[in-house]
Amino acid sequence: AARRVPSTASAPKRSRRGKSVSIAYEPEPGPPEPPGPKWEPRNWRQQLERIREMRRNRDAPVDEMGVEKCYDSSAPPQVMRYQVLLSLMLSSQTKDQVTSAAMLRLRQRGLTVDSILQMDDVTLGQIIYPVGFWRNKVKYIKQTTAILKQKYGGDIPSTVEELVKLPGVGPKMAHLAMNIAWNSVSGIAVDTHVHRITNRLKWVKKETRYPEETRVALEDWLPRDLWREINWLMVGFGQQTCLPVNPRCKECLNQDICPAAKR
Repeated sequence: AARRVPSTASAPKRSRRGKSVSIAYEPEPGPPEPPGPKWEPRNWRQQLERIREMRRNRDAPVDEMGVEKCYDSSAPPQVMRYQVLLSLMLSSQTKDQVTSAAMLRLRQRGLTVDSILQMDDVTLGQIIYPVGFWRNKVKYIKQTTAILKQKYGGDIPSTVEELVKLPGVGPKMAHLAMNIAWNSVSGIAVDTHVHRITNRLKWVKKETRYPEETRVALEDWLPRDLWREINWLMVGFGQQTCLPVNPRCKECLNQDICPAAKR
């Protein structure tokens, strides 16, 4: 006679006291649920294309005097990278024109790790003044430069994680340093312009309060191949058209599809 095979759905098991105890078996897992469509803002591609059109002339302060114009491109790579980082540190809460002028004065003194370490604090302060929070920046520049000399052989770190550990270096500066100094896209560099404009355009699911929140929200949906250009696009757009106070909505090509437009 054929041997009976017990069912695998739920086999009764006899306990010591003679009572029948039912044991349920886990069903075989089915195929995973397909992921739903990824969230993205309405009209964002059209808005981006129009911002590109408005930025076509590249004549905003950031284009002429931004960090990418502040370093000596003929310097040895290590010196160039150090100058990029220094210009980023100076640029925090400072207009591009002021940062550019301070960098020019520093470069006239020979801007290297060793020249900064040999310079006294008073002289450094006089050179970089009137950048925002210049006294703090003198301290941060000296501390960071000493770390670069001791730990990195005078070069700058090549990861965001190490860059943000340096005194006076925040996430926006770190991502820009990776982009400009190391030609590596590590994330979206979000400053006050990018933060303000992307919130106005509703490029974030819900309003964000801080630039770092905005960066995380943007990186969640924006295609990675666009990360590099977002900073310079939005900064120049924010300097010329989408101003912090009294934005020039009537001059903006996105007036009809911007949620924040004053029509």
